[in-house]
Amino acid sequence: MRLSRRLRLVQAVLVALVLCLASRTGALPAERVVLCFGDSLTAGLGVAPDEAYPALLGARLHAAGYRYRVVNAGVSGDTTAGGLRRVDWALRLTPDIVILALGANDGLRGQDLAGVRANLDQLVERFQRSGARVLLAGMRLPPNYGRPYAEDFRRMYAAVARNRGLPFMPFLLDGVGGNPRLNQPDGIHPTAEGHRLIAERLWPHLRPLL
Repeated sequence: MRLSRRLRLVQAVLVALVLCLASRTGALPAERVVLCFGDSLTAGLGVAPDEAYPALLGARLHAAGYRYRVVNAGVSGDTTAGGLRRVDWALRLTPDIVILALGANDGLRGQDLAGVRANLDQLVERFQRSGARVLLAGMRLPPNYGRPYAEDFRRMYAAVARNRGLPFMPFLLDGVGGNPRLNQPDGIHPTAEGHRLIAERLWPHLRPLL
C-alpha cells in the first residue's frame, strides 16, 4: 500500500514536470524570419549553400541565441523589376526583417536609374507595409561604366535609404569587391572567404534590428 502511494506520488510529480516543461515550450516564441532578398551575390553562385552569407548569418544568429530563421531568397540574374514580380511570394514567408540587396544587374545592364530607384522604393514600401523592417544593402559599379553613371548609381541607394528611413549598409561587397583573393575567377562573385567577410560586415547593421 505504501509502495502504491509512493508510485502515485512519483507519477504526480512527473506529470507536473511534464506539464511545466510543455507550458514553457509552448510559451517560446516561434522562429522569426530574416529574408535575404537579392541576386546571385545573395544566392551564393559558385559556393556551397552553407557558405553563402545568408547561411552564415543564420549560423551566427543561432550561436548567439537569437530565434531567427534566415531564408536565402537570392535569384541569380535577378533585377529590381524581377524582385517586384516575386515579392508576393516573399511576403508569404511573413519576414520580420528583410535584407534587400538588389540592383547590381540593373546597373551592369545600364538601366535607367530613375526606374531602378522607383523599383527599389516599391520593394521597400511593400515590405514595410507588411510590417517587416528593411535593411538596404547598396551596390557599386566598376569604373568602366563611366564616373557619372557609377556615382549616380551609388547615390541612388543612399537616397532610397534616407527617404524611407532605412538602416543602410552602403556597399554589400565592402572589403570584397575588387579583391582577387576574395572573388571567383569572374571577378564578380565572392568566394567562400568573401562571403564570410560579407556576413561579418553585415552583422553590425543587422544586430540592432533583432
